[in-house]
Amino acid sequence: MNDPGSRYHGQPTAEYTPAGGRRRTIRYLLRRFLPKPDALTTIAEHAVTEGDRLDAVSARYLGDPLAWWRIADANLEMQPERLTDEAGRRVRIGMEKP
Repeated sequence: MNDPGSRYHGQPTAEYTPAGGRRRTIRYLLRRFLPKPDALTTIAEHAVTEGDRLDAVSARYLGDPLAWWRIADANLEMQPERLTDEAGRRVRIGMEKP
């Protein structure tokens, strides 16, 4: 259902059939929770510099600018843009443990 690089890849789905009216089933993704920090392996730490963008940081360390969400998860950040808005901040680059 989702691209293998998506944060929702492998996320369970559910179905809902509304009562009354036209009978149709709505399939949806179940809520995704952030992984616990101890479930991730730190592979690097990045010192934010002026002008850094999360997609560029992701491309540098993870080889994919669309994997920025992995960095947000490793830092338990719900607002990813905040990760690079302050020069000098240390940002954890993490991956799921094998």
